[in-house]
Amino acid sequence: MHRPAAPAAVRQGSLRELNLAVVLGRIAAAPRPPSRADVAAATGLTRATVSAVVDDLIAGRLVAEAEPAPRAGAGRPARGLVLAGDGPAGLGLEVNVDYLAVCVTDLAGRVRHHTVHRADLRPLPPADALARLVALADAARLDARRQGLTLAGAVLAVPGLVDAAGLVRLAPNLGWRDVPVPALLAAHPPLAEPVPGIPALVVENEANLAALGELHADPDGPVSFLHISGEVGIGAGIVLDGALFRGVRGFSGEIGHLTVRPAGRPCGCGGRGCLERYAGQEAVLAAAGLDRADLPADTAAARLADLAAAGHHATRAALAEAGAALGVAVAGVVNLLDLDTVVLGGGYARLTPWLRPPVLAEVSRRVLTAAWSPVTVRPSALGPEAAVVGAAGSVVRRIVAAPVGWLNRAG
Repeated sequence: MHRPAAPAAVRQGSLRELNLAVVLGRIAAAPRPPSRADVAAATGLTRATVSAVVDDLIAGRLVAEAEPAPRAGAGRPARGLVLAGDGPAGLGLEVNVDYLAVCVTDLAGRVRHHTVHRADLRPLPPADALARLVALADAARLDARRQGLTLAGAVLAVPGLVDAAGLVRLAPNLGWRDVPVPALLAAHPPLAEPVPGIPALVVENEANLAALGELHADPDGPVSFLHISGEVGIGAGIVLDGALFRGVRGFSGEIGHLTVRPAGRPCGCGGRGCLERYAGQEAVLAAAGLDRADLPADTAAARLADLAAAGHHATRAALAEAGAALGVAVAGVVNLLDLDTVVLGGGYARLTPWLRPPVLAEVSRRVLTAAWSPVTVRPSALGPEAAVVGAAGSVVRRIVAAPVGWLNRAG
């Protein structure tokens, strides 16, 4: 689940801090539970050093010993080391146009709690929407505590432009502008326990978090790709060589507001002909002759997928039109960044069978290298949960990369 970067050979801080990060990172990245001797061999540390570090990690509820695998030869089998399932956990939160989501993941990235509350949040003031989210987070905290987990930080995913201080500059589909999310949440009890070196709350663009969730969901997956989250709005996370590309101000990935028809429909962002106006969830529903108000208990993507699978002509035509618009935008990004993988996430994940053909048709026509360097278009492994799972996972990855803060707190 984790892809921790190898700690630098020389860095500030104590030797103990470095050794803790090296050993924990090795255990997290190992394809099967390594023994202490395996960790020593892989890291170059002495067995005595590894044993002492592992003892600290076990005492701090970061590592646990697995039952040894049976062996036929003589001698006592070595016990493998795994990330603990009853220590720190990450709290992922998401505010989107028509739902709220909360997720808790443990240190190994396993989802231990997941709740989705569906409601149209556009009529609500930001403070009211966040209050509803806090109520869901409180229930998640209680559930985590029952499982022996401690929430070590929270990350909130928002479908809009977020600056480094957590100020939501613009979330056009929610109607938010210059919303001070951290200040609004400060009026409620803390979402997570204080841990040195781990921010209590981070606010981030939901498409970026979805891309990070996808990156870490499959250790053998691509390390460079475009992840597109298709909901009411459309956002993208760009991953290059295993790292999220944020742009100069952190606002990259607004693919939903790429122009696909210059003289087209007006958009809530103030422009015209934006991709969202042709491939966003509500645009597709309208083209299919469906009313979002008729789907209170189900997701729009699920209903569209059911109708398309049943051969509903209007739905298939709407998805073909959306896929063609999406393909125009994707082709521009691929031409610019030379990517070979496009991941369809959010509601698009379920609709991939009908979106992929028109996307690939536009890519083959518009991408200069398509004839000898084909582009893969596939559904997200995490689907609609990618952003909130990615948010929770980003908390625990911080602990894996720098465990000393958690240990100092626990001590």
